Amino acid sequence: MDNRRPIGVLDSGVGGLSVLRHLRLLLPAEAMLYAADAAWCPYGPRPAAMLRGRVREVAGVLVGRGAKLVVVACNSASTVALADLRRRWPDVPFVGMEPAVKPAAIRTRSRAVGVLATATTAAGEALAALVARYGAAQGVDVHVAVPHGLVELVERGEGESPAAVALLAPLIAAWRAAGVDAIVLGCTHFPFARGSIERLAGPAVTVVDPGPAVARQAARVLAGTGALAPAGAAGGTAYLTSGDPAAFALALRRLATPGAGAPAVLAF
Repeated sequence: MDNRRPIGVLDSGVGGLSVLRHLRLLLPAEAMLYAADAAWCPYGPRPAAMLRGRVREVAGVLVGRGAKLVVVACNSASTVALADLRRRWPDVPFVGMEPAVKPAAIRTRSRAVGVLATATTAAGEALAALVARYGAAQGVDVHVAVPHGLVELVERGEGESPAAVALLAPLIAAWRAAGVDAIVLGCTHFPFARGSIERLAGPAVTVVDPGPAVARQAARVLAGTGALAPAGAAGGTAYLTSGDPAAFALALRRLATPGAGAPAVLAF
């Protein structure tokens, strides 16, 4: 294998950039190829079978461009499509997302945690299994809420806006009343609303972002297969979108993605 081949990262839009930033910090020598499926954003409300087929198409773009590993930087896509991708490309490692219920259950002192998720993730078997294993079995109450419309606000660069605060306020107020002291960001878009979430939740509440853990897992997989880029390699990130390249380039600059500079974005 050519170790200079890129790591592929896919999401419906800008959400996966919250994972990309941790990948870039941990693996600066790696070339990366980010695919934003903006034409299909948001993924969360899509029927599972339809979403599975679409994620397969986007992953195929990354594999076709030589990705040596693909990070499915979307909880909804991971929930419905990860197993399918691994069957389709058994020689390509896929690293997916799952809500960080386990670390939240470890950190909580009140024995109550909250999970902010998309509709697909909230209804999925993966989250149900995590809740059963690290929630009920450990005596931890897990509260799941779907902040409808937050993904769209983040896509517009409004994750820290009054509109985002108004959307999140009743959900987090209910959790505060229930004693929740750890909140899981169960969608990769939600780190871009972290400030809003933290202000509403208060300083005693821990917010858990799985992005760093996913980056570490990608690094472990590459190291285990001898596929890490050589030290000192140039790295860098290329960007693809199924939407408007100019609009996605603007989103990259707005979100100050590390290493983005004045990014060139190509259509796929």
